[in-house]
Amino acid sequence: MTLLGIDTSTPAASAAVLRDDGVAFEVAPPPERLQRPPAHATELMPAVAEAMERAEVDWSDLDAIAVGVGPGTFTGLRIGIATARALATAAELPLRRVSSLAALAAGIDGLVRLPLIDARRGEVFAALYEEEREFWPPLVIPPEELAEQLGNAAVTPLAAGDGSLRFRGMLEEAGIPVEPDDSLAHVVRALYICRLAEGAPDEPPEAVLPEYLREPDAKPQQ
Repeated sequence: MTLLGIDTSTPAASAAVLRDDGVAFEVAPPPERLQRPPAHATELMPAVAEAMERAEVDWSDLDAIAVGVGPGTFTGLRIGIATARALATAAELPLRRVSSLAALAAGIDGLVRLPLIDARRGEVFAALYEEEREFWPPLVIPPEELAEQLGNAAVTPLAAGDGSLRFRGMLEEAGIPVEPDDSLAHVVRALYICRLAEGAPDEPPEAVLPEYLREPDAKPQQ
């Protein structure tokens, strides 16, 4: 199976192709890209084109498109999922949805992994994984409450993601280690979107929606 994977749950967009021979071609932004404003509308499609060119595949070679459905930034998820749906519809391909937190966790090198995506409003999107098991399902939580809940845990998780970078001091004070600032583990990599999607079901493009976990910041005026 040959998959195109994309993720736009954080300010850094990523794309990858996982060919049916098991070889992957990834366009992954550097960790410092997470600290700058998002530019998914201008960065995503060039990343897709580069990944496909390096993999030497065309749209007719793909079996499905995999997309990170969040949680994450509202605008980023809208752009990424709308792009994935449009590409899948045009190429007559199914979509496969993947949790962006699960993909982030897959890149953390630890027995117990704590993926954290910055949720703004002083909160993080979080989940907890022990080996391959989802110990905590995705939730949105203030970092101080998260640190309190994990501070007395029997096993200390390793944290990564732009949420862990933002609240590094608070987490480390609670005894929760965070990957180094320059670690690629902080990026939601499309490579892991592809790998997790290998076990996901095909869905029609219109059925795949963002997983926001909460209401948007901006609300329509009455």
